[in-house]
Amino acid sequence: MLPQLTLLENILLPLLPQKDKILQKRARVQALQLIDRVGLSKHLHKFPAQLSGGECQRTAVVRALINKPKLLLADEPTGSLDAANASQLADLLAELNKEQGVAMVIVTHSMELAGRSDKIYRLQEGKLIAGKP
Repeated sequence: MLPQLTLLENILLPLLPQKDKILQKRARVQALQLIDRVGLSKHLHKFPAQLSGGECQRTAVVRALINKPKLLLADEPTGSLDAANASQLADLLAELNKEQGVAMVIVTHSMELAGRSDKIYRLQEGKLIAGKP
């Protein structure tokens, strides 16, 4: 996250190249909805230095989703979150997968997060093993 931008500005940053005002408005509405879904609505105008690590992590996930990608690559998306926020973020990722068809490749040590996936691949002794543990 850029330290000189607020939470909302950081999330909207990928939209700067977008010239279509209608699409910008829709994206802003979507951003506010996603921000609410991850429990950050009261922090819209705070800067990264004023947020916890978990709040920054959730902000980064929302920013990654703002352009409605077809594929999301996530490295430990719940790694710095407490159990409640990790569960909330995992719920959001699962919902977006179903609602918007976002394919996800998630690297995690969390078996709870991995268990929500359709497929799991584990690294074991340098080999990729398919299937649930």
